[in-house]
Amino acid sequence: MKLSPQFFRRLDESDDTLFYSQPRITKHIDENASQAITEFLRPILPQNELILDLMSSAYSHFPLTIEPKNVVGLGLNKTELEYNYMLGEFCVQNLNYNPILPFVDQTFAVVVITVSIQYLTQPTLVFQQINRILKNNGLLIIFYSNRMFPTKAVAVWHQTNQDQKQSLIDKYFQVAENELGKFMPTQFLDITPSTRADTYTDPVYVAMAEKIVH
Repeated sequence: MKLSPQFFRRLDESDDTLFYSQPRITKHIDENASQAITEFLRPILPQNELILDLMSSAYSHFPLTIEPKNVVGLGLNKTELEYNYMLGEFCVQNLNYNPILPFVDQTFAVVVITVSIQYLTQPTLVFQQINRILKNNGLLIIFYSNRMFPTKAVAVWHQTNQDQKQSLIDKYFQVAENELGKFMPTQFLDITPSTRADTYTDPVYVAMAEKIVH
């Protein structure tokens, strides 16, 4: 799949900082889906390491049982990030305007992106930056669902089915390769929780890969 610039056009091309200027103190997936993410992360997130919650908001979905060295959040709304009690520190940055992450090389053991991957207009640059700031054998974990702000999601996200979304995200991982390492292999999982027939839950999918040194 070739990543054409037209893939990343949006219905609303106005400044993202304007769209996100109003705080949204809410989870962007339902409680069943949120809990599925927490349970998935419970055995994966390391103790006493730095974790980056990228494209963060008012809630992270990390289990309370982990004791990281710190959880850093990077997002677009200061009020939301201040509200997020899981963050030890945070910074406000629009990745679609400036994709350069303000962290030194090989800082984080894990980078997590939760239900936000569909908003990146420069995913190649962002994934290359994630490669740079991850430690060797560090993990990039992406959760995605069917929830979105439709006017801010990129065109290719609207136009692809579930299998095609996997191919798209896998391509993001592939283009992140540089002299510091590459991501491999990309694992895709459906962790949508099982519920009763009369109970709805948002779907939850995972894309995850480890940074490997050349």
